[in-house]
Amino acid sequence: MDIDLNALHLLRPYWLLLIVPGILLPLAWRNHHDLQRRLRGNIAPHLLAHLIIKTHEQQRVRPVHLLAALLIIGALAAAGPTWEQDRPAFVDNRAPLIFAFDLSPSMDATDLAPSRLEAAKHKVHNLIERRGGARTALLAYAGSAHLVLPPTDDPALLDTFVQALSTDLIAKPGKNVLAVISQARQLIDVEKTPATLVLITDGADNSQFDALPKALGDAPLQVLVLAAGSANGGIIRNADGQPRTDDNGRPQLGAFDKAGLEQLAKALDAPLGSLTLDDSDLDWIEGHAQQHFQAASDPDHQLAWKDAGYWLCWPLLLIAFFSVRKGWSLNWVAGLVLAVSLAPSPAQAGALADAFMTPDQQGRWAFDHGHYPAAAAHFNDPYWKGVAAYQAVDYDLALASFARLDTPQAYFYLGNIYTRRYKFDPAIAAYQQALKLQPDFPEAQANLALAIALQKDTDSAQQNAPDTKADAVKFDNTQDKGKSQTVQTQQAASDAQWLENLTTSPARFLKHKFALQDLATQGATP
Repeated sequence: MDIDLNALHLLRPYWLLLIVPGILLPLAWRNHHDLQRRLRGNIAPHLLAHLIIKTHEQQRVRPVHLLAALLIIGALAAAGPTWEQDRPAFVDNRAPLIFAFDLSPSMDATDLAPSRLEAAKHKVHNLIERRGGARTALLAYAGSAHLVLPPTDDPALLDTFVQALSTDLIAKPGKNVLAVISQARQLIDVEKTPATLVLITDGADNSQFDALPKALGDAPLQVLVLAAGSANGGIIRNADGQPRTDDNGRPQLGAFDKAGLEQLAKALDAPLGSLTLDDSDLDWIEGHAQQHFQAASDPDHQLAWKDAGYWLCWPLLLIAFFSVRKGWSLNWVAGLVLAVSLAPSPAQAGALADAFMTPDQQGRWAFDHGHYPAAAAHFNDPYWKGVAAYQAVDYDLALASFARLDTPQAYFYLGNIYTRRYKFDPAIAAYQQALKLQPDFPEAQANLALAIALQKDTDSAQQNAPDTKADAVKFDNTQDKGKSQTVQTQQAASDAQWLENLTTSPARFLKHKFALQDLATQGATP
């Protein structure tokens, strides 16, 4: 365990005053038991030294010495020594990220297998898993830029929309980075926190370079340019794997604009990286994002310091153990209770934690260390019990916990649970109630739109489904065969199609949404 001596300090230094009685107690006891000092006024000093018999017992450790040690160590523990700030993974201290995917047709080039876009989606999927639910937003752009998903800490929802991205979602051609920056600035204005924008692209529009610095301004937004492609370029292929051809029947090539990306990075004063076969590109993104977040965070916002005083509970218990000796008359139970009660609650599980920590404190410790089922079991607070159960995929417990609350966050989680269970009516009602309590709730707005789209797809599929039960068995008794044969109905294929519709509905939803936004923008342009 590394200790930063420059950051070493005490959270509650006034408890150090207990060291004074810890030092004075042995001195007072020694003076009280100093027989030579007591008899000095009655017997001549030159005789007194020869009349007193000294025993070895006087040189041994006495109960008062251990009591003094308990007071001194207990005072240090209660004072709260610390040298490290508390940065738990489940609060908003992880660097927020905004991913902007270039959905131009060139991103279908196959110089990166299976394609530039798919390789980038795979990388972002891995990074979502690594970040453990840190807030992440998603943008898509080509000739226009669109918000796919506002900042969310739900990795499953985020990954669902990432996998739904494709180059046919935006009809307007181009690589409009100016529109991306505008969208990103709107997000950080709402979030009130610094963030990092990761542009995943294979080229740039050089006509925008001069306007980019002004568009970025002094916003607490860091931009990273992540190049997707190789210098040799690659053939653009369709979804069926066949090469995409131009009007003359020649295969289209997805050019990789290395020079344009370098100029784009220079115009944005942004680091330039590229997709790699290992995880070095993920480390590169996280490193830059965390450095920017720490540098740009509000200096007045003080993170909590980790109280390391509980480590001193173990020497306290060891001293108390050795204090149980025959013939010692000091009431060590009272001394132990006094010393241990001064120390901070230990972050340990089990009987010791039950003695010194509240259930919510134990739940916080378990949540902080990723033990979500244990956290859900410990928490009494219904909101945190629900969040822990949600992370542990115990949706029944999460549903019961959030149902006890009347807050927008609770209704948001209720909507997520109902959506995952394909109960769209209560999900929509929950999202609407969350927005009623907190109109500025972009996550609830996005999930409400998704729930409505999924409900429409489900209703349409059910209306078109035949009445025959799934996998019904019919018998075809033919005269020439003389035996029964099993005939599979078409309901199984219909069910598969219905499930496929649910899987692809985010993509259809996004395509429809982007088209409407582009039409509205064109209509507003004079």
